[in-house]
Amino acid sequence: MQKSLDQKLASIHADTSGCRDFIIADAKDADMAFGMPGPGVVRQADGSERFRTLEEFREQIRSIVRQGIVDIMLMSASTAEQLAMQERLFDQSPITPAVRANDTSDIHAMRGSSIPTEGSQPFRTLMLDHAQCGHIDCEQAERTLGVDLGLFSVTFNNDRQLDLNTLEAYKAFRVEAERKGFRHFLEVFNPNLPDAVAPEQMPQFINDVIARTLAGVTSAGRPVFLKIAYNGPEAMEELVAYDPHLVVGVLGGSSGTTLDAFMLLSEAKKHGARAALFGRKINNAENQLAFIEFLRLIADGVIDPVEAVRAYHAVLEKLNIRPLRSLDEDLTLQTNVMSYAGSGTTVSLPPGAKPQAVSTSPGRQSKGKPEDETPNFAGMTSDERLAYHRARLNRTLGK
Repeated sequence: MQKSLDQKLASIHADTSGCRDFIIADAKDADMAFGMPGPGVVRQADGSERFRTLEEFREQIRSIVRQGIVDIMLMSASTAEQLAMQERLFDQSPITPAVRANDTSDIHAMRGSSIPTEGSQPFRTLMLDHAQCGHIDCEQAERTLGVDLGLFSVTFNNDRQLDLNTLEAYKAFRVEAERKGFRHFLEVFNPNLPDAVAPEQMPQFINDVIARTLAGVTSAGRPVFLKIAYNGPEAMEELVAYDPHLVVGVLGGSSGTTLDAFMLLSEAKKHGARAALFGRKINNAENQLAFIEFLRLIADGVIDPVEAVRAYHAVLEKLNIRPLRSLDEDLTLQTNVMSYAGSGTTVSLPPGAKPQAVSTSPGRQSKGKPEDETPNFAGMTSDERLAYHRARLNRTLGK
């Protein structure tokens, strides 16, 4: 089946100024960072919580893939082996499976760990052959059996030796990936060391690091898109204007309120981002399928963030799901922590950021959860997808 990611990337490159397509990824790779807490928690009837089991985590992934709304499902290699290779979950899905291709030291955020507070060092558990065919030394014909897209993460700390180590690891990965036909998207974290860069220069530092790093990389080895912290509207617009074919996506950071997530997507898109990759913001949602549906509605310009929060709470009420916060609390903006472990540099949405007005009326109540339709989004044009989601929203809000 045609993948929506490939269709959207082609459309964006064909019309860098006018294409409205937006890529959404669900990052279900937290087991490679947090260990057992990575799958998130199950909230039980008595108010207590426990960690999800790995199988419960994977069943949530299956549900989201069946929903068919996100464009990428990012997983650890062990989960991708089970779902993509053994179960063939993605064969008839428009969603592209992806794996975390490296696990630098700053994401080693186990309980009790102090490692993320030290300067990031490169490390890679994954062997690309394992992602592509499940074993070492794949035959060429086997390389299409598994996953051909991975997330490669880099953290620059304005330290000569640390940053050179990072660049050398990235170069080695690119060489192997190109030889084996493995694509990647590049995650560039803000520094994880305090005072690595003056706060007022952070956005410019990150933009320059990206431009400098990729200047020596030709098209065969370049990332298909970027995943970066949202460092404000000016930085986003500068990066997008510098190279319109460098597709920029934002990372979600820590959980925060529902409005945090919805506003982050809306603001980033308004200033030129073409993708958003949410992990904990989706994984910690009261209802992940509904949360994802509203992310898509915002990305496609159907609903504004504030109305989406109200409608999301209405869906939770209809489903008899107790929200983590009251509606008023969930309509507040909090600071987004943009390092993986939830410490270090904090990046807020720009002061005074306001949701854009939309044609739907605020405050309407949802009549039910998003329906389980799974149209072929990859085969739709952007206008067809927009019309579909508008009609679906009208049904959800009882219009």
